Amino acid sequence: MSSFLSSSTTAFFLILCLGLRHVSSSSSEHGTYIVHMAQSQMPSSFDLHSNWYDSSLRSISDSAELLYTYENAIHGFATRLTQDEADSLMAQPGVLSVLPEHRYELHTTRTPLFLGLDDHNADLFPQTGASTDVVVGVLDTGVWPESKSYSDEGFGPVPSTWKGGCETGTNFTASHCNRKLIGARFFARGYESTMGPIDESKESRSPRDDDGHGTHTSSTAAGSVVEGASLLGYASGTARGMAPHARVAVYKVCWLGGCFSSDILAAIDKAIADNVNVLSMSLGGGTSEYYRDGVAIGAFAAMERGILVSCSAGNAGPSSFSLSNVAPWITTVGAGTLDRDFPALAILGNGKNFTGVSLFKGEALPDKLLPFIYAGNASNATNGNLCMTGTLIPEKVKGKIVMCDRGINARVQKGDVVKAAGGVGMILANTAANGEELVADAHLLPATTVGEKAGDLIRHYVTTDPHPTATISILGTVVGVKPSPVVAAFSSRGPNSITPNILKPDLIAPGVNILAAWTGAAGPTGLASDSRRVEFNIISGTSMSCPHVSGLAALLKAVHPEWSPAAIRSALMTTAYKTYKDGKPLLDIATGKPSTPFEHGAGHVSPATATNPGLIYDLTTEDYLGFLCALNYTSSQIRSVSRRNYTCDPSKSYSVADLNYPSFAVNVEEAGAYKYTRTVTSVGGAGTYSVKLTSETTAVKISVEPAVLNFKAANEKQSYTVTFTVDSSKASGSNSFGTIEWSDGKHVVGSPVAISWT
Repeated sequence: MSSFLSSSTTAFFLILCLGLRHVSSSSSEHGTYIVHMAQSQMPSSFDLHSNWYDSSLRSISDSAELLYTYENAIHGFATRLTQDEADSLMAQPGVLSVLPEHRYELHTTRTPLFLGLDDHNADLFPQTGASTDVVVGVLDTGVWPESKSYSDEGFGPVPSTWKGGCETGTNFTASHCNRKLIGARFFARGYESTMGPIDESKESRSPRDDDGHGTHTSSTAAGSVVEGASLLGYASGTARGMAPHARVAVYKVCWLGGCFSSDILAAIDKAIADNVNVLSMSLGGGTSEYYRDGVAIGAFAAMERGILVSCSAGNAGPSSFSLSNVAPWITTVGAGTLDRDFPALAILGNGKNFTGVSLFKGEALPDKLLPFIYAGNASNATNGNLCMTGTLIPEKVKGKIVMCDRGINARVQKGDVVKAAGGVGMILANTAANGEELVADAHLLPATTVGEKAGDLIRHYVTTDPHPTATISILGTVVGVKPSPVVAAFSSRGPNSITPNILKPDLIAPGVNILAAWTGAAGPTGLASDSRRVEFNIISGTSMSCPHVSGLAALLKAVHPEWSPAAIRSALMTTAYKTYKDGKPLLDIATGKPSTPFEHGAGHVSPATATNPGLIYDLTTEDYLGFLCALNYTSSQIRSVSRRNYTCDPSKSYSVADLNYPSFAVNVEEAGAYKYTRTVTSVGGAGTYSVKLTSETTAVKISVEPAVLNFKAANEKQSYTVTFTVDSSKASGSNSFGTIEWSDGKHVVGSPVAISWT
C-alpha cells in the first residue's frame, strides 16, 4: 500500500514500512500465482477463455481452483499452486508467465483554496454536465458511505456510460450507493487464500471502510461540498474534493494484512469494465520490472482505455531511489505541505519555548510548569527513550511531562504509553530520520511534536538540569504559513531505479496534514484505545497527495474530454510551479535547501493554469510499446505488459530518450552527446514559441533545435531535438538540474531536466 503517515497501530499499519513483498512458498507449500496467458493461442476446441484456463490448470493440478479470471487488466487468471506446480504450468502451451503474488501497502479543507480552486477560478471548470459524468475510481480500503462527502444532493441521474455496480456484504447493501457514490466493490479472494478468512468481527467483508484510509482518499479526490467540516475544531471550514461534482466508485482491495496483487488486478479489471475515467491508487511499495509489476500491468490496460492512473510515489523519503509506481504510463505523485499549520508550544523551565505541532483536543494542562522527565531516564529498557508499550516506569512518570523520541512505534501510541504510565503530557522529538518535518496528530493527551534541532536542545535541558520543568500550550489552527509548499521529507525521491532515463516523480501535490472524510468505525488515531469518533480526520502521506491529482485529472477530463491520459498529465506537469511568488525555488524540508526534480518532479501542481497549457506532450499505446522495445524486453515480456502479440522492428533503433515524456532525465556514462526527441501539440491555437534553457552546470551544454516553433492552428504538431553535450565528467553519483521552457508570451510550457553521472 502506498502508505499514509498515520499514527495508527493496528497490525495493518505496522507493515507499512516494509514495501513490496514477495509472498513466497517452498516447493511443497501453496502460494498464490498470477498466470498470464497468450489469448490468441487458445485452441479452437475451447469456446471460452475461462474454459481454456481451467483446462490448463487441471493439467497440472487436480485440486487447484481459479481465484479470478481476468479479461481487461491482463489475459489470464489467479490460482493457488505449489512451486513445482507453478513450474509445470509455465511449460504448458499458451502460458506467458506465472508470477508469485505480491503484497502492496498503503502510502498514507483548505486544499482547494491553496491550489487556486476558489470562486475566482470557478468558471475554468464546469459545475454541471461534463463534470458530473466523470467517474473517479479509487482502489483502497473501501468507503464509509454515510459520510456527508458522498451526498448526492444536486446530482442528476447516474451517467448512461456507467457499467458498474454496488456489491453487498458485511454492513453494506446496494442502498448505500447513490448518485454520487455510484459504485462499490470488494476483492478478497487473493487475500483470503493467503491469510485465511476475513474476521468479520474486526473488519467488514464488504466495501465498507473500517480503517478510514479509503474514505479519506476518495473524498479528497471527489468528495461533495461539506460546510462546517473540521477535526475536533481544527482546520474548520468547508471541505470539498478536488472534483466535487465527479462521481465516485470505490474498489476495496486492502485489508488488515495488506493489499494483494491478485485482488488489485481484479479490481482494475472491473474498474475498466465499469467505465471509470480516472483510477486513483494510493498504494505501492518496492519496485520491479514492469512485466512483473501487477500495478504497472493493470495500469497499462487502463491507459489503453483512456483512463488516467494516478499513484502515490511512496513514503520512503528522504532516501534516494525510494520511489514506487514509476511506469511512464502512471502519473506518480509526491507530497508537499500546505500553508496551514497547527502550532503547539513546548515551554521549558529555563525560559525557552519551542514551536511544534499538535491536534490534541481536550482538557488543557494546568497553567504552571510541571515536572519534566526524559523517557530514557524513566525506563529500564535499552530503547526506553522511544516510549514503546510497557517500557516506562509509572513511579518515575506519574504527574510529569515526558519527552519521547520518534521512531519504531507510532507517534500517537507513544502518547498512549505515556498516559497509561501516569504521565500528563508528552513532548515528542524528531530524530535525524525526520529532521524538521512536523506531522500533526490527534494525540490522546496534551502533546506536541518538535523538530530534530529543537529536540536536541530540549533533550539537553531535561537530562542536565537537576529539576527540569515544562508545559505544553496548544495554539489551534494558523494559515498563511510561509514558505509553502515545501517538499515533505517522507515523500519518496528519484532517481528512477527501474528506468533512470524517465524522470520520476512527475509532480507533487498537498500531502501533509490533509483534512478529509473518515470512517465511523475508528478514532482519528486508529488506536484501539481511541474511543473518539470523528467525521473528518487530518492525516499525511503521499496517499493524500495522489487523490489530489486524481481529482484534478477528473476536472481536466471534464474540460477536455478528448484528451488522453498522457495529455492530461502533460498539462499538469508543464504548468506546475517550481518557485514561490518571490521567485525563490521551492524548498525541501529534509535539507532546508532548494528541492530538485528528483524530489518535486516538474513542480507543484497548479490546476488553474493546467486547463490551458498551450502545448502538450502526447503519448499513444504504440509509443509505450516502442518504449518496451527500447528496454530490450522479449516478446513474451512485452505481451505480459500489453496483452498482445507485438514484435519490435529489427530495422528500427529504439531509444528510451525518445519517449515523448514532458521531462528529461539524462544518465551520463561517458562524455559525449545525448540526443532526446520530443513532439508537442498545440492546444492553445496558433502561436510562436521560443525556447529558454537553464542549467546548473557548465559540464553539460544543452542545445535545442529548432529554437523556435511556429504553430498555424490548434492540434498542429511540431518536433524538436535536445542535445546534451557532456564536456567533462563529474564524479559518479553527481547530479545536476535545469529546465527547458517554451513560451509564446501567454503560455509557459516547462520541462525539468535531471542529469546524473553513473
